[in-house]
Amino acid sequence: MARMHTRRRGSSGSDKPATDETPEWSDVDAEDIESRVVELAEQGHDPSVIGLKLRDEGVKGVPVPDVKQATGKKLTEILEEHDADPDIPSDLRNLMEQSIRLREHMQENGQDYQNKRALQNTEAKIRRLADYYRGDKIDEEFAYTYENAVELLEE
Repeated sequence: MARMHTRRRGSSGSDKPATDETPEWSDVDAEDIESRVVELAEQGHDPSVIGLKLRDEGVKGVPVPDVKQATGKKLTEILEEHDADPDIPSDLRNLMEQSIRLREHMQENGQDYQNKRALQNTEAKIRRLADYYRGDKIDEEFAYTYENAVELLEE
């Protein structure tokens, strides 16, 4: 499948192992994993960062290769159960941060047409993603503006 704002195709990524069981070397209790996930979320980490920290640091020194295999629940499901999920989805938040950086760059460099187009594309992605999340993950009256994004991300 092609990328959204170019004619190029995306690069392939790695696949997860095709097993249904956790490895023998990773023997961690599901409750310990859930408590560590909630602890990391309260420290302000995004779900993707939490997964990386569990893989690299682990729980009580034992790495967790896959949270879903170890607990039977996705990482975001665990966060929702414990009311620790972020108020804005992480993909929307990352796009908003990128648009803020681009907007600030454009205020200093008005003749940078390449970044002007990048800003337009990023804001289009934000609006499209906001339509997808509206009513479910974000407020029904949410409308993207630069000022609104700055205000939301300062919280």
